Amino acid sequence: MDYKYKTLTIARRSPESRVFWLFLNRPSRGNALSQEFFAEFPDALSDLDHNPEVGVIVISGVGNHFCTGIDLHTLVSNFKEKQGSDSGRKAEKIRREIILMQRALTAIEECRKPVIAAIHGACIGGGIDLITACDLRYATENAFFSVKEVELGITADLGTLQRLPAIVGLGNAMELALTARRFSSSEAKELGLVSRVFADKEALDHGVEEIAEHISAMSPLAVIGTKRVILQSRDLTLDQGLDYVATLNSGVLQSDDLKEAVSAQLQKRRALYSKL
Repeated sequence: MDYKYKTLTIARRSPESRVFWLFLNRPSRGNALSQEFFAEFPDALSDLDHNPEVGVIVISGVGNHFCTGIDLHTLVSNFKEKQGSDSGRKAEKIRREIILMQRALTAIEECRKPVIAAIHGACIGGGIDLITACDLRYATENAFFSVKEVELGITADLGTLQRLPAIVGLGNAMELALTARRFSSSEAKELGLVSRVFADKEALDHGVEEIAEHISAMSPLAVIGTKRVILQSRDLTLDQGLDYVATLNSGVLQSDDLKEAVSAQLQKRRALYSKL
């Protein structure tokens, strides 16, 4: 399948691989998130989600940085376009723009397939919004992070303030968001923002590819079910979460995947699952 986007590039390491890499591709702008990105990104994720060849999606950045935040030119031009004499109508237009950008990043959670962030260089502002929506996060030793918005006179509004506290804890998220300070990949690992730190970009790409290949070899139904249950359980009580997974598994356990997994274990071979 041929994917064509202006701000993104999609690739895989080999024709047999079920791991697809989704690259932020604006290296001259530090992969800053433009208006065009917010239009293309959910479409790219939807295309990958519905492609049966795709098992896992890895988001990475072309060039020296993962993502340096929202493109300020886009931010300023969008605001100027919404200027008008009626403040109520102007506010509604700005609100609609924000919601569209929010939905673009929430598309990561709505994607059935696991989405991994492979972070190198800067991950600032909108980059934090993006990675906190991802299912797994890995970084290089030289990666650095900042919840930058307060320094720009903005309240972060694309997901960081909602997702980061659940990842690093309320107190840590509050401190990072209010100070906008830069922190290293080693601190990000201590906080639980990233799962592992790799020596350099080459090691990161190789390590993340291995992790993604391992996940993509699992039962697709079990993988997407696990992602769905964990995300849904954030907003459910314990009893509701247990009922949700019981209902989900009442259908999934009737699939051929369980039989294949058991047979593979008994025969000491690799399980082979149908594509989804």
